[in-house]
Amino acid sequence: MYSKVVCKLEFTNVKCNMLDRKFGNFEQCYLKAQNRTYKYISIKALLYQKPVTQFKVNFALYKRSNGLQPISINTTIDGCKLLHKNGNTLALFLFGLFKTYSNINHSCPFDASIQSNRIIDGPSLICFLYTLQHDVRVEKLPTTFVMNHMTMFLPFPAGDYVFNTNWIANGAHRASVRVHATLD
Repeated sequence: MYSKVVCKLEFTNVKCNMLDRKFGNFEQCYLKAQNRTYKYISIKALLYQKPVTQFKVNFALYKRSNGLQPISINTTIDGCKLLHKNGNTLALFLFGLFKTYSNINHSCPFDASIQSNRIIDGPSLICFLYTLQHDVRVEKLPTTFVMNHMTMFLPFPAGDYVFNTNWIANGAHRASVRVHATLD
């Protein structure tokens, strides 16, 4: 008879770095503890140069340990193909870690045109709507969701993990996001 192993995932840090400030900026990048059992990550990146006609993402998942690292995933995927559901299984798994809590859900090109048939008065209001519609967000990604997704197919050993993403847009490395977590 098998017994269910109860595991706990805890985010310990999140770091966002925009390498090209002309391309965009991180407006939000934080880890928040709502209470002792509910922690989440929120990230908001503003894009200044659009359209983004192609992008790649380098996903890396590392387990901290001395000596051999039993878990070390490092792959670069074409983001446009992934959004068309043509990505490989590993890429879909890694993207699934945050997809549900993200607005990264439409295909390339990622354009800045406002798709509205209403007439809007005032340039400040137009700029406000433009920013709201075309930033890239991961909002309130909870540890419970990531934990369920990570352990759905394979058991991960307890330890400290680093999930690193490097975002390459229009042929240049633009940003990196690094999440540190502990699995008990």
